[in-house]
Amino acid sequence: MKNRTQRTLHLQPLTAISPVDGRYAEQVAELGPIFSEYGLIRRRVLIEVRWLQLLAAASRIREIRPFSDRAGRILESIITRFDIEDARRVKDLEGVTHHDVKAVEYFLKEKVAGNRELAGASEFFHFGCTSEDINNLAHGLMLAEARTVLIKAIEKFQHAVAASAQKVAGMPMLSRTHGQPASPTTLGKELAVFVHRIQKQIDSFRAVRILGKMNGAVGNFNAHLAACPELDWMKLSDRFVSSLGLEWNPHTTQIESHDYMAEYFHALIRLNTILVDFCRDTWGYIALGYFRQRPAGDEVGSSTMPHKVNPIDFENAEGNLTLANSLLHHMAEKLPVSRWQRDLSDSTTLRNMGTAVAHSLIAWRACLRGVDRLEADPGALQRDLDRNWEVLAEAIQTVMRRYGIAQPYEQLRELTRGGKLDAESVHGFVEKLNLPAGARKRLLKLTPATYTGNAEEQALSIIRTVLKQGARRPSA
Repeated sequence: MKNRTQRTLHLQPLTAISPVDGRYAEQVAELGPIFSEYGLIRRRVLIEVRWLQLLAAASRIREIRPFSDRAGRILESIITRFDIEDARRVKDLEGVTHHDVKAVEYFLKEKVAGNRELAGASEFFHFGCTSEDINNLAHGLMLAEARTVLIKAIEKFQHAVAASAQKVAGMPMLSRTHGQPASPTTLGKELAVFVHRIQKQIDSFRAVRILGKMNGAVGNFNAHLAACPELDWMKLSDRFVSSLGLEWNPHTTQIESHDYMAEYFHALIRLNTILVDFCRDTWGYIALGYFRQRPAGDEVGSSTMPHKVNPIDFENAEGNLTLANSLLHHMAEKLPVSRWQRDLSDSTTLRNMGTAVAHSLIAWRACLRGVDRLEADPGALQRDLDRNWEVLAEAIQTVMRRYGIAQPYEQLRELTRGGKLDAESVHGFVEKLNLPAGARKRLLKLTPATYTGNAEEQALSIIRTVLKQGARRPSA
């Protein structure tokens, strides 16, 4: 038995150490081609090839001329046909070189060895580059592609919440400030506030500019200028980075400073924090009975209590959100810090970007599943309101203030504090007040269920605004 448990297991969902690659692998499958080592190597290959193509086509270096159509097709096929076997070959070469980016360079030289034209230009692979020129651009491309996936996922959740909010925009609900009964709102308005908050952070996340640099060993184009002093390397660098869809960072050390990564990760942290708040609020509303959860098939809520339908999606989401934020906080604080011109402590940290993003995505999709199972219970909401007529004290004392009745707050505090009122006791108090007939009539018509201010209008306004923004914006 001992030998069986100690033997090496092939990687599969059941043997993965990380639940991202195990239990949750199917939920984040689209992140695999982005953040896996295969994904990183593929982008390194892309960048090395594109740099060679730029040098050949635009740099006016006499020793490397524009490529023929045949040579151009060969280079493009290296990119478009790059597969897992190619990635394995790079890893084999890394086993010899003990350097991951140098292995990519040797791989590319192997791939073009059969073409005389490209073989003659092969020393221009990685020309003037430090490894970080390649890596920072690869990481930028990874984060840009991941953002498209993430925005699509968070908007899907946001729209699901908006749809739910629209259905219950006018459904009255007792507020609970400090956990205590407070002035009523509507269930839809409370959901719509989250829609509004999420939109603000989506806009912030979308606006983060993803930067890249291509400037050599310590950011000064030392080798470039030593070899080809006649060229405008700043201009070529800008052109190259921009051609990849990234924004050029002209002033760096050996590494791109990673400040934009901190902005990117902080934007995700803010989104995740809002969703933690959403999960906890929704969990509480389920506990109060304001929401019911539709049972899912033969799902079991407890191994011993058959009646239970647990809010597991929101609990799962909360755990993944807080785990993701721990990783994102660490990366946002660590990555912009590098000793002098470069140290290697960022390298292993960057390899965990996918883990943090994956836990965020797992959580967002759990939230979406949870929202899709929710059903409001108007009866439970109404019963709670009917038990708390004292929440009308705010309205009554405010009307009393308007009409100059002495000590309105103190009178209502005496009437309500620490006790429960009903319709009869509230109406009895109002009837004795020296108020204009119209004001008294309005107060007597008021109930906890109708004392919701403009909550419904706010909910519908938020939903209209978000839907209008979504209709104007091109898809991610």
